[in-house]
Amino acid sequence: MSLPTLTGVGRLTGDPELRFTQAQKAVASIPLAFNSRRLNQQTQQWEDGDVFYVRGTVWERLAENATETLAKGMEVIVTGELRTERWEKDGVKHERPALLIRSIAPNLAFAIATVSKDAASQQNTQGGQRQTTQQRPQSQTQRRTGPAPHDDPWAVDNANGGPTEPTEPPF
Repeated sequence: MSLPTLTGVGRLTGDPELRFTQAQKAVASIPLAFNSRRLNQQTQQWEDGDVFYVRGTVWERLAENATETLAKGMEVIVTGELRTERWEKDGVKHERPALLIRSIAPNLAFAIATVSKDAASQQNTQGGQRQTTQQRPQSQTQRRTGPAPHDDPWAVDNANGGPTEPTEPPF
């Protein structure tokens, strides 16, 4: 039997925390809250209902990208598998819900995002194998300078203030 999948809109209750395993794999912890806020038709006021708090975990490149992109208070759209974390501390057993995040992105209803490929996805070797790199993904606030890539028909040439050729879709 597979674990239950959650897809929903939540809010970060803290900044993502990036760390690395002993094997140098990136892992980030993302604290999330999902609530059932609704408009009371009688008072015309928003009321908060139940809140579900969960710690999300992302791995490898997604962890690095999420840490560079997301911040406390942002509303996100997230998908992942729900599971139970269990541990023992001082002889007392604890457990809490956890979310293994497969995808996460800012909700564009409340944010403007600039999308760019990260450094690791741009450096592919023959046979489709990814090369490992020590570079960090390009920051959300940084803009590309110089000419846009020739193989990207949707690129914007910021140096010249407009789109690169062709201006028509490639289909």
